[in-house]
Amino acid sequence: QVQLVESGGGSVQPGGSLRLSCAASGSIFRRYAMNWYRQAPGNQRELVAGISSAGTTDYGDSVKGRFTISRDNAKNTVYLQMNKLQPEDTAVYYCNANWVTSYWGKGTLVTVSS
Repeated sequence: QVQLVESGGGSVQPGGSLRLSCAASGSIFRRYAMNWYRQAPGNQRELVAGISSAGTTDYGDSVKGRFTISRDNAKNTVYLQMNKLQPEDTAVYYCNANWVTSYWGKGTLVTVSS
């Protein structure tokens, strides 16, 4: 079983930056596509960014040009660098690993406000 633990969330002002990390354990990390999702109160969970096992990246329209996903297979870790944060980015951010089966972290809260 793959276990995922997110970290790096917190409170920032608009225009600020945060770097989220997701540490994976228990399986073959390199095989998995890794994704970041987020969910704000009253909203559906949405895909923020994804990175394939080959390193191909995809981003949600609302974060393109501001967020960058990356992975370090040697450390079994995926990152989400978030720049130019805006209040609408406020949400719980979840790490997801997907190959034959899917795993989810518990989430980390990001709050963007003045």
